[in-house]
Amino acid sequence: MAFSDFKTIAQVQEEYQIKYSEEDFIEYLDLKPSDIFIKEFDFSDKNMDIFTSEASRCENVIYPLCREVYKTFVDKYTLWSHKSITYDAKLTGTPDYLFSSKSELGKTVMGLPIVVVVEAKQNDFNEGWGQCLAELVASQGLNQIEPDQKSSAVYGIVTDGEVWQFGKLISNLFTKNRTRITISDLDKIFGAIGFLLSQR
Repeated sequence: MAFSDFKTIAQVQEEYQIKYSEEDFIEYLDLKPSDIFIKEFDFSDKNMDIFTSEASRCENVIYPLCREVYKTFVDKYTLWSHKSITYDAKLTGTPDYLFSSKSELGKTVMGLPIVVVVEAKQNDFNEGWGQCLAELVASQGLNQIEPDQKSSAVYGIVTDGEVWQFGKLISNLFTKNRTRITISDLDKIFGAIGFLLSQR
């Protein structure tokens, strides 16, 4: 069973006995996009239909934004694009993007998955969150291989490029951030992702 086979949050909840809550847990780090990033993003937005397809959203919006935030945390984390992870037979698949801790073995080996990013296919956030929560359960399982990581949070982002939503899983409690952020507020998106990456 792949992550994408989970179509709703409720499906994952029932399978893994996950409790659900909503609250604004995000605190915004003072992290802003560089002038170069803003210039390049504005160029693409002005001259190209960057939201025309899923591939375009990923290539022109989601990945460049994650990569730009990643530059601030490059000493602690590694950013992966379409890197498969497996916890067990049911929890396996390929997150669109994920941030992991750095491995002592180098950039070819993934450390512990900390933040997973899911593109909301066809703007379907319900299905996106079903997939994301399954990925978070797998990430939590992989983290628990390390004894000191048992109570640490893992974080999820679901986005269609225009709207960004955030969640976290600690033990068996999933919390979805109430506030959604739109692409018009780049500073807040940067600050939110930066906050997630600053928690460890």
